[in-house]
Amino acid sequence: MKEKGLLIVLSGPSGVGKGTVRKAIFSGDTQFEYSISMTTRKPREGEVDGVDYFFKTREEFEALIAQDKLLEYAEYVGNYYGTPVDYVKETLEAGKDVFLEIEVQGAKQVRDKFPEGLFIFLAPPSLNELQSRIVTRGTETDELIQNRMKEARKEIELMSLYDYVVENDQVEAACDRIKAIVQAEHCRTTRVAPRYQKMLEVE
Repeated sequence: MKEKGLLIVLSGPSGVGKGTVRKAIFSGDTQFEYSISMTTRKPREGEVDGVDYFFKTREEFEALIAQDKLLEYAEYVGNYYGTPVDYVKETLEAGKDVFLEIEVQGAKQVRDKFPEGLFIFLAPPSLNELQSRIVTRGTETDELIQNRMKEARKEIELMSLYDYVVENDQVEAACDRIKAIVQAEHCRTTRVAPRYQKMLEVE
């Protein structure tokens, strides 16, 4: 009996380092399949279409919403972000783990549709450190930085909606914690028991 893949959702406030942690996890030996998100925001320096995100126009994105082709989507600081649904479902059915790196609003939608998923909140060591990371990025105006910090406070208040919280104090340590959580989830009785039940029926 093939065990269905695990949907792993990594989320957290803007600037916490979701992309950096995700890239570090996938740069090593991993069995996860990464589901690339779509967005209407402009690519940052070094970002590649189809690798970091699928970059879409607002019109293209809204057409996909109308066709119900997104597992989740959210509008955040003036731009849409979303996850293509077909790829996720097909990959899970094939027994592979799917890794999503998405915004907090989107994670709430996925929770409603996939309550059996594994939801991990990536948290900053402090709000001061979070602001410092956003400023250091050098891609935001002062006004946008303040907007992101206001959103971050609201998002941190929602961490109770997640299964686990991982502090991103050091990228390598955060990656190790996330991998350990996933390994533990695969050993949950509710996931393993059906396989043994089938075994007993054969006997």
